[in-house]
Amino acid sequence: MPRLPSILLSASTLLFFLGCGPEYTSDNPADLILLNADVYTMEENQPWASAVVVTGNTITAVLASDAEADAYRGPDTEVIDLDGKFVVPGFIDGHVHFNNAGSLINDANLMAVADDQGLAEEMARVVAILDPGEWITGGLWGAYEEWSLGAESAGEKQGSRWQPDRWMIDDITAEHPTLLNSFDSELYLANTAALQAAGLEDAPVEGMQLNGEGIPTGLIYRGSPALSRLRSVRKPKSHQRLLDENRAALKALREAGIVEIHDIATPDQTARFVELQENGELTVRVWLRPDLSRGADLGARGLTMGLHPTTQEPDPFLRYGALKGYIDGIMGTHGALFFEPYDDQPDNYGHYRRHTSDDSQMLVGDMEKMYGLIQAGLDAGFVPNVHAIGTKGVALMLDLYERLRNQGVDLTGFRVIHAQVIRPDDFPRFRELGVIAEVNPYHISDDMRWMEERIGHERSKGAYAFQSLLENGAMLSFGSDWPGTSAAEYHMHPKYLIHAAVNRTTLNHTPEGGWFPEQKISVHEALESYTMNNAYADFEGDIRGSLKPGKVADITVCDRNLLEIDPSDILNMNIEMTIVDGKIVFMGGG
Repeated sequence: MPRLPSILLSASTLLFFLGCGPEYTSDNPADLILLNADVYTMEENQPWASAVVVTGNTITAVLASDAEADAYRGPDTEVIDLDGKFVVPGFIDGHVHFNNAGSLINDANLMAVADDQGLAEEMARVVAILDPGEWITGGLWGAYEEWSLGAESAGEKQGSRWQPDRWMIDDITAEHPTLLNSFDSELYLANTAALQAAGLEDAPVEGMQLNGEGIPTGLIYRGSPALSRLRSVRKPKSHQRLLDENRAALKALREAGIVEIHDIATPDQTARFVELQENGELTVRVWLRPDLSRGADLGARGLTMGLHPTTQEPDPFLRYGALKGYIDGIMGTHGALFFEPYDDQPDNYGHYRRHTSDDSQMLVGDMEKMYGLIQAGLDAGFVPNVHAIGTKGVALMLDLYERLRNQGVDLTGFRVIHAQVIRPDDFPRFRELGVIAEVNPYHISDDMRWMEERIGHERSKGAYAFQSLLENGAMLSFGSDWPGTSAAEYHMHPKYLIHAAVNRTTLNHTPEGGWFPEQKISVHEALESYTMNNAYADFEGDIRGSLKPGKVADITVCDRNLLEIDPSDILNMNIEMTIVDGKIVFMGGG
């Protein structure tokens, strides 16, 4: 088991009431008792309770009344009065890209910046985090410049396009060479320190923007040889800096009530997970999902689902999971595969997706190659979880899974990742095959701005059609896709995902009534997709995913009862406490 940071463990004695009633002499006293709560267990035979008892890392009892908890109280038992707070099984995020998340927190994030002041404020924030000499990179400015988070269409412009220059940031970033890029990578911005490092300040080359006096402004166009020179002198992030980014991401996860992530794993990040675990800093469970192309190699090294990447032993905190595959691109780049062309690009049906591994790229351009990759993974003991977004991509994956089922393969744990746009005929196939629909609810709040423009109103009826999936007996697995794409930031706090699934609106509650409101699902169904279903999806539904005696004590405490509040209030929900493996890893200040 990982050791948890002492600063997190001691916070409980400072911020919450420690029970100090009469002495009890229980033969098996609990370590922790949560009292006076609205406990939603996700168990049909006892959906509600008032108290949860934890001994070690295990739930000892789930009780209808606080008085019953006295039998478990001992002299060293920590008793926390939750004052009616809402308790649920710990949230499990079924889809994250952890490797990139910390960078968006600690490095430049300009996705919502579109003016000089916003740029200066963000650069000052980043400079305060970094050591002198560290490069500042990323940015992705302009991602949200042409629409507001309350807009229902990308056509709702927010003014003329803003362009930065190096003089806006030079004073702030004097000790930090800086190379920022726009969200579409059409433009880059280098500060004076970066231009000097590359020998470009006084000797500009083609593709660099010059002012009226022939002086480089710092803006560089895609394809310019200046980019190659800047990249050749750019200092890579240090190992310590990458660990700090990981720590920032772990902090964000525990503050959001997330107890486990299903991570799209890269080898270098896997090594950092191991180091963080050895240091006692891993405060979230990690189910690693390497690229599908790595199945045979992992198997040859004796690694399979459930095993730790270095000890090769079962580990409840850090272990290999499914293999992540790709069949098509994404809607944001018109790359998702469809049977019919895009409305706004009549010659484009989408494209197949490249598979990336440590030393090769494999273009999955036909289903036989995908079949071979999946078979190699199955031989090594890994199930496939495959990205499919367009109607054709989803149908092709269901066809391939059906082929495997007909050959006697057990499809338990097989997923279609995203399952973003589905044909009516394909909804019932998920249940027929026993295949999980791994969906990303927050995408609704973001993608509705351009979805109908690209595939039309009729096809959009099958986009994020969660109610149709449920009506046809499919199992939903919720994931955030955090931190997002170059064009969109995907929030991982559960309130955003639950809001999107239940209300189907932007963050500003538009359109009124929701986008294709017939596809709304209930709060209970959203919670189930976020807890029990994700535990089942990683083959641990018998030990996690609900609040039941004998299950592992992974628990999230929210500040309001999501089943009783007006759905429009979901976005105001906050996390009060996160418990992982029986240990309190986050406490709010209330």
